[in-house]
Amino acid sequence: MTASLPAFAGRTYVFRADNGAAFRNTYSADGTRLRWEGLGESAGQWEDVRLHVAEVAPEIYFVSWTEQSGITVSHVMDLNKLTVRAFWTFEGEGGRVGQLHTGTLERVA
Repeated sequence: MTASLPAFAGRTYVFRADNGAAFRNTYSADGTRLRWEGLGESAGQWEDVRLHVAEVAPEIYFVSWTEQSGITVSHVMDLNKLTVRAFWTFEGEGGRVGQLHTGTLERVA
């Protein structure tokens, strides 16, 4: 965790990925937790996860977490440009599968 609060702490963003997935991401006031909620095809899915956070440049954050299902997610969030590079892994046919995506953020709260 960075020494100061991350700029996303206490805020909510809609994250839209290049594959059509969309999520409403609400970050805790101290920036250590995330509640993601699926939108569209993923509506009704959600989880509250503990975050690992590092600020790699002004308002650019490397954020990662592991979900109960075993999915791992890593984001490079650029709050200056409201963009994300996301990498997630999951168990697929034949073993672990990784996917790299780009996306946008829209601040909603």
